[in-house]
Amino acid sequence: MAFIPHTPAEVREMLDVIGAADVEALFDEIPPDLRAGAPAGMPEALNEMQIGRLMRERAAADGTTLGFIGAGAYEHHIPAAVWAVATRGEFYTSYTPYQAEASQGTLQLLYEYQTMIASLTGMEVANASLYDGASALAEACLMAVRANRKSSSRRLLMPATVNPRYRRTAHAITTRQGLSFEALPYDAHGGILATDALDAHAGADPTALVIQQPNFFGRLEEVDTLTDWAHAHGMLVIAVVNPTSLGLLAPPGVWGERGADIVVGEGQPLGVPLSAGGPYFGFMTTRREFVRSMPGRIVGRTLDAGGHEGYTLTLQAREQHIRRAKATSNICTNQGLLVTAATIYLSLMGAEGLARTAAASHARTGELLNALTRLPGVRAAFPGPFFHEAVLRLDRPVAPLLEALVREGILGGFDLADDYPELGPALLVCATETKTSADIGRYQTALGRLVRDRHAKP
Repeated sequence: MAFIPHTPAEVREMLDVIGAADVEALFDEIPPDLRAGAPAGMPEALNEMQIGRLMRERAAADGTTLGFIGAGAYEHHIPAAVWAVATRGEFYTSYTPYQAEASQGTLQLLYEYQTMIASLTGMEVANASLYDGASALAEACLMAVRANRKSSSRRLLMPATVNPRYRRTAHAITTRQGLSFEALPYDAHGGILATDALDAHAGADPTALVIQQPNFFGRLEEVDTLTDWAHAHGMLVIAVVNPTSLGLLAPPGVWGERGADIVVGEGQPLGVPLSAGGPYFGFMTTRREFVRSMPGRIVGRTLDAGGHEGYTLTLQAREQHIRRAKATSNICTNQGLLVTAATIYLSLMGAEGLARTAAASHARTGELLNALTRLPGVRAAFPGPFFHEAVLRLDRPVAPLLEALVREGILGGFDLADDYPELGPALLVCATETKTSADIGRYQTALGRLVRDRHAKP
């Protein structure tokens, strides 16, 4: 973005108009003892050429790592056109579209986004995004309590196979609002929800069942069976999905006989780069019958008095977002820039492109598993179908291995020791279409060197 500074003459002219002696006079109400003063150790100012060179040197010092970490954030190829368009001024700096007459471009983009996300998940209605996937799950839990009027328990069934950070976020946001969660164990041999664990909750009036597909271990849950069981016992179904996986897997809207009721997830895989943990955005879709219980913003398409097509925020007044306890939700700001990138990404990829990306990611993960499990002391933790993540069991602590791999420029995966200690030394690995056979070979060679000494024959 262009930067045009004010000249000293322009600054002087503005100060004269407001009657200030200098810029410091604008801050005279701040007590001197509260002022930070000049930053210590600040170097001399650099010109544009010098600062450009400095930044290139800093970037080179960071190096380039080869990443095999997933766990909710994924590296995918992003076409150059995505951010070339998303960072145009009319998108990059656009404000929340309260004034429809001045925001038709932004509103149309959000409407197209909603249409694509609803289609991708097989649902009828989508909102105009939430903060991230974890808080989207929390909002879905609150929404389920509002929508399922047949249940009065405010209790939700939460499998241990749901992303641990999502579970913690949902707990932190909702428990002060009277919600509680019943943990459901997973099958230690299969890495999926143990369906026999559901029997203890039959007739206990839970409000909803949460199902993550693929689950945190990368495994595919028996979603049709789980969805039908929940509906047969008066529960709603909250689906947590990876949007890229929907290029191959059945969308939640067709799970079981009736499909899921609320669908949420993290939109980062759709054109948003990995960048030190964020920002990301959450998506949410639902059935039309629950639309008035949905949090966030919804953009609608209509005709004006002259018969011309137009777009506007609909169903919820602006004041809905500032009514505290009486509001459907206190989420006010959608992640507009990231949604813009996702809309462009989906437009460029199309159904075929997304399916090819998902298939390539699955294939690369299969190749990665085959390579690593040929090493001594490394084996797959769970048999059966997966998407683009899988759990490995090792014969030694994972953390020292990951530290050693980092020194070789490889991010080897996600250590499950803190979240799933019962697995013993276990590592969650991920590969997407961005990984090549050479990348996988490099990882195999590096990890092989680390485990070789312990297994060397005398």
